[in-house]
Amino acid sequence: MSNTLIFSLLSTLSLFSALMVLFSRSAMYSVLYLIVCFFTIAGHYVLLNAHFLAIVHIIVYAGAIMVLFLYVIMLLNLNKENEPHKSNLLKLASVVSGGAFVLVLISGFKTAKSMSPLADTGIGTVQSVGKVLFSEYVLPFEISSILFISAMVGAVVLAKKELN
Repeated sequence: MSNTLIFSLLSTLSLFSALMVLFSRSAMYSVLYLIVCFFTIAGHYVLLNAHFLAIVHIIVYAGAIMVLFLYVIMLLNLNKENEPHKSNLLKLASVVSGGAFVLVLISGFKTAKSMSPLADTGIGTVQSVGKVLFSEYVLPFEISSILFISAMVGAVVLAKKELN
């Protein structure tokens, strides 16, 4: 399968899932569509040979933040009966601002220059990021790991119950 076909498929799926996030009636389904959108964006990163960024994107956004969103939505127990009704003025303002945003996007796309495909330079791959991380930034990397370990120990000490 060619890169153009994969890009077109990922873009279509990404746009569809993003629109479903907006138009879905249930907040739970909106979060699930947002997870699909994040996975398709990670697929775009893979097409750009930014494998490390794709993995971090999946772990951070689809893994951590979306799970947090799902828990918050389940804890809030959002029902349609509890939802306040919005005034027509607020709906009109949202339509006008959305239309202005679409006009800005269209003008940006018209003035944008044609993008050429990226050469396979190895920038953004796990190997190149690891090489830089463990050669130039070894000391800050190790200091941050010590900081994380001390924060974990502090959290355990603070959360520990005293036995009397």
